[in-house]
Amino acid sequence: MSPGLATPGAVYRQCAALRAGRRGYNAAPFSFPRSRTEDVKDGLQELVASGLALVRRVSDLLPAAGRVDWSQTRAAAWRREFGGRFVPLAHVDDIELDDLLSIDRQKEQLETNTAQFVAGHPANNALLWGARGTGKSSLIHALLNRYADRGMRLVEVDKRALAGVSDIATSLREEPFRFVIVCDDLSFEADDPSFKELKSALEGSVFARSENVVIYATSNRRHLIPEYMSDNLETGHRGGEIHEGEAVEEKISLSDRFGLWLSFYPFRQDEYLEVVRHWLERLAERHGASCPWTEEVRKAALQWALARGVRSGRTAQYFARHWVGKALLERVETA
Repeated sequence: MSPGLATPGAVYRQCAALRAGRRGYNAAPFSFPRSRTEDVKDGLQELVASGLALVRRVSDLLPAAGRVDWSQTRAAAWRREFGGRFVPLAHVDDIELDDLLSIDRQKEQLETNTAQFVAGHPANNALLWGARGTGKSSLIHALLNRYADRGMRLVEVDKRALAGVSDIATSLREEPFRFVIVCDDLSFEADDPSFKELKSALEGSVFARSENVVIYATSNRRHLIPEYMSDNLETGHRGGEIHEGEAVEEKISLSDRFGLWLSFYPFRQDEYLEVVRHWLERLAERHGASCPWTEEVRKAALQWALARGVRSGRTAQYFARHWVGKALLERVETA
C-alpha cells in the first residue's frame, strides 16, 4: 500500500473517534456551511437583546409615571415628554379676586362661566386677550383659589403640547373634578403648524365629549396670529355684502373656537394709581411696614410706569414691591 494512503483500519478509527467526540485525531471536524438566513436570524436576536438592555438602562433614568392625586393637588403642569404626564405644581399664586381692580366686567363674566362649569352646567372655553400685565393670568389663578374647594383644578399646558389636548382630556375624563386647561401667552406665527393642530383638536369629538374640561387661554392677540394689511385687501364686495378673504377667515377660525372672549386694556392713570395704592397697603400690612400714601409716592409710581412704558396691574405691583422693600431696608439701616 502506498505510504500516503490511510489503511481501512485507520479510516475506521478516525470515524469512530469523530462519533465519540474524541480529540487528537488528524481529520478536521466536518460541518455544513451556515446559511445566510441563520446569520441574519442570529444578528436580529443580538440586536433585540441589545435594545432591551438599553431600554432597561434608560428606564432607570426616567421620572416615575405615577398618577397625580387630584384630591391633594390643585394645579399641575402637563409635560409631553416620555409619552405625557402631569407634574404637580408646588406653588400656586395666592392672589384673590379682591386684589384685581379695574377689571370688574372681565371678573364678573369669567367668574360666572367658571361657576357654571364647576357646578356641572354648560360653560364655554374662554380667550382672555389684550395688553400685557392687565390681570389675564392672575384672574384665572384667583378663580382657582376661590373654587378649588368646589372641585376646580388647573392644568397648565405649553402651546407646543396643546395639539394633544384631546389626549389630556381623555386622561382626565374619569376624574371627579372640573379641570381648566390653561395656556398662557398663546400665539402663533403665520406658518406655525401648531395653529392647525390645535384647531383640529378643538374640533375633535373626543374633546367635545369631555364635559369636565374647558380651556382658558391668554394672549396679546385677539386672533392669536399676526394680521397684515394684505389680508384685508382680499376682502371682497359682492351683492352689497362684505366677504372676508380666505387669509382672514383662516386666522379667526381658531379664536372662534372660544365661546367667551374677554378683552383687557391698559389702565387709565387713575386706575393705575388705585391699584398701586391697593398693593402698597396689602404688602405693607403683610410685612409690618409703614407706607402712607403721599404725593411723593404718587409721583414715584407714575415715573415707574413711564419708565416701563405701560400702566398695568403688574407694573403697579412691581412698584409696590420696590417701595415697600425700600422702606423696610431703610428701617433696618436706621435702627
